[in-house]
Formats: sequence, C-alpha cells, structure tokens
Amino acid sequence: MSLTRDLPSTANDNDERFPPGTPGRPAAALPRSPAEALEPTRPPEPPSDWDEPEPDPHPFLRMLDGLVTFVFLLACFGAVVFYWVKVQFDQPGPLATSTVFAVPKGEGVSAIADRLEHDGIIADRRVFMTSILYFMYVKGQGSLKAGEYEFSKYATMRDVLDTLVEGKSIEHKVTLAEGLTSYQIVQKLTAHPELHGKITEIPPEGSLLPDTYKFGRNDTRQDIIERMQAAQAKFLAKVWETRDEGIVVTTPEEARILASIVEKETGRADERRLIASVFQNRLRKNMRLQSDPTIIYGLVGGKGALDHPIQQEELDRDTQYNTYKINGLPPTPIANPGRAAIEAVLRPAKTNDLYFVADGTGGHVFAPTLEEHNKNVARWRKVEREIRAREAEEAAAKAAQEAAAGSVASGATPPAGSPEVAPLSPGSPVAKEAPGAMAADPTTTPEVLIDPGSLADPAHPFAEPEEAGGDAVPKPPRNPKR
Repeated sequence: MSLTRDLPSTANDNDERFPPGTPGRPAAALPRSPAEALEPTRPPEPPSDWDEPEPDPHPFLRMLDGLVTFVFLLACFGAVVFYWVKVQFDQPGPLATSTVFAVPKGEGVSAIADRLEHDGIIADRRVFMTSILYFMYVKGQGSLKAGEYEFSKYATMRDVLDTLVEGKSIEHKVTLAEGLTSYQIVQKLTAHPELHGKITEIPPEGSLLPDTYKFGRNDTRQDIIERMQAAQAKFLAKVWETRDEGIVVTTPEEARILASIVEKETGRADERRLIASVFQNRLRKNMRLQSDPTIIYGLVGGKGALDHPIQQEELDRDTQYNTYKINGLPPTPIANPGRAAIEAVLRPAKTNDLYFVADGTGGHVFAPTLEEHNKNVARWRKVEREIRAREAEEAAAKAAQEAAAGSVASGATPPAGSPEVAPLSPGSPVAKEAPGAMAADPTTTPEVLIDPGSLADPAHPFAEPEEAGGDAVPKPPRNPKR
C-alpha cells in the first residue's frame, strides 16, 4: 500500500488537453495520510444552484423597476422644490414702504404677477405663479379679484396672494345726507374724485336712500346710484309692512312724498314724528299742508335753495308744488328722505296738533288750535326781534373795533366829540344783510324770513285755520279766505 495519495490526475499534468493554466484543468492529487488512504474515495458533490447563472428578468419587471426609481427621484426633487418655494413664499418681500396697487377688471394672472414684480412688491414672479396655481387648483381658494389694494412694508408673497384672493381692497366712502334732492346727489357724485363714469340720467326724486356708501376703485357713479335706489326700495318695502293702522298715506309712494316734506321741515330727530303727526292731522281735516319747502321746490326744481326769503308773490304763485294753493300732497317727493323720516310718517306721534312754529332755538312749538298757535307766533316774533337786536349790536361792536383798528393803523385821530361809530345807513353792508339770512348751502333746510315791518300784531291773528299752516316760520299777514 502506498503511503501517498493516489494521484489519479497526475497523468493530466502532461495531458496536452489541459496545459497548465487552462481553466477546468483538474487539480493535481494531494498526498494523503495512511488513514485517509484506507477510506473510500467520496464522489464529487453535485453543483450548487448558486453556481448557476441567473435567468434574465421579465421586460415588464425591468420597466416597473425603472419607473419606481424615476418616481422616487422625482418625488425627492419635488420635495426640494416645494421646500424652496415655501421658504420664498413666506419670507419678507422687497417692498421698502407701503404702496397701493390697482388690479383692473379683466387683467390676467400672469400680467398681475409681472406688474407685482416690476413694482417691487414681490421678488420672483415664478414663485408667485407657482403658488397661485397651487392655491387655485389644488386648494380651490378662488381667483384674484379686481380692486385697489394697499400692501404693507415687507409684505410676504402669502400676504399679497391672500389680499388679492380675498378681495381686501381699499374702501372709499361717500356720504349723501338726508334731504338732498336727486339733482344735488348727482352733483356730489360727479364731483367725487375717487369715482369714475357718468350717470346716465337724474333719478326720480325720492328714489334714493341717503346714507354713507363704501365703494372700491372699480365702482362707477352709476353703481352708487343703483345701490341707493335698491336700498331705498328694500327699506321702504320692509317698513311699509310695519306701518300703523289708520295713517293717512295709502301707498308707499305717498309715504315717500310726505316723508320728503317732513325731512325738509326739520333736522331734529325728536321732532320728525311730531311734524308727521301735524301733516297727517291736517290731511284728515282736508286742510292744506302749507309747507314752505314745497314752495321752494316748485320754484327751483330741486336744484338748490332760494337766495332770498320767500316773497308774497311767490306764495301766491300757482305751481303743482305750492301747498298753499293745492289740496293734499304734491305730485312727487321734494327730496330724498332718510330712514327716520320715512319711519316717522309710517308711525307718527299720536297728537291733535295742527300747527307748528319755530321756537328760536332750532326747534318748533306745536299747537292743536289756532288761538294757541298765534300765541306761539307772538312769542316767536318777540324772540326774533331780540335775536335781530342782538345781532345788530354785535355787528355794530365789530364795526367799531374794525374802525378803531383802522384809525390806529393809519395814525388818524378822530375829532373830539365825534361818535365812535357812524350810524348805519340803509345802503351799508351791515344794513343790507338780513340777520339770520337763509343759508345758501343746498344741504340745509331753508326757512322763510320775514321783514320785521311786515309782522302782524299778535293781537290780530293773521289767518284763519285754513291759512295758518305748519310753517317753520310764520308768514306775512294775508286776508283770510271768505
């Protein structure tokens, strides 16, 4: 027995088929120990599955694997871009001072973004456009709205976008007072610098509701007129349903006419229901209203106020608005009444009063009988004389001060014994100016001023009930009707 391992492959060393270094050449047999030589030779192990080459994957699997990889990379890129856009979107903007930015109707989103960047309100229009697309189409937060906007210093893109989407535009205001005619309201709107556009026509008298109206840069003058008309119609329809039973007016239009007269007769809130009661009581008794504001409207047509007190000739003039001549209400309102005047007509005070006259303090004194009314008239005339005397004294004192100041300035010394103030001549400016003359401001209710020489003696009533109306100031004496 050989003490070396059998070398079955030794013959291969010289085998020309397996020259040295050839892959697959059987390894040379190694010497074995005696114990190993006694053991039978084990067969070679079968080849393992791991040693076999892997088959090529299915083409679909290869495509799916590539798609997943692409989506993953795209998501990573999108996350990076989203984070960058968010940082840019929320960081303070380049605007150094607050500024006003106008968006006209019909302007596109891209054009708005261009102008925002050009005006230095935003830093990057691309970031702004990306944010708009996200908020409009992903979150559904609406589109940009036209208007005039104010952006504060260092406003972020989020601030800018929120302002444009929510329409937080700058609000302008126009206040149109109660008692203005439609012509006067059109004049005020035409003169307002923040409004644009033309008013197509003067609205019907009494169809506008006076109030303070807010508007934006894109609102027109005609828009304000239409809003006033809609507000008036809505309000009148609402309060008409809550009117008192038994009132004289039978239609909303009649309520509007009488409310316009009440509006022009007084500016005091605590008197509107009382004056409305007087007029309705007179209408029940078939007495003429005898309201001075109706005469003035018939003379000037709602275009302003008289530049003089009402004259007797004007009282006698036949017009459809002269309530000293006509029975009942005039054909149309004489102004645009406010809410309080309309409510006063629909819910008047419960009185028996038929007359009222000015009390000298801006209010009126009311009376149910002619006798009591004439007493009130006498008191008013006394107050009026006192007011005029006081105003004359004040005017004289003022003239004296001006004359003294002029003498000091010129160095002239009045002769000894000369009066300090020369007596006023009929042609002097102070004598010409009627104390308490009616204001020319069309927003104020004009009152009739009577020449002191024409005032009737309180002991002789100047009219019978048909002639003594609810005037703010008593009229000159006239012969009673027969």
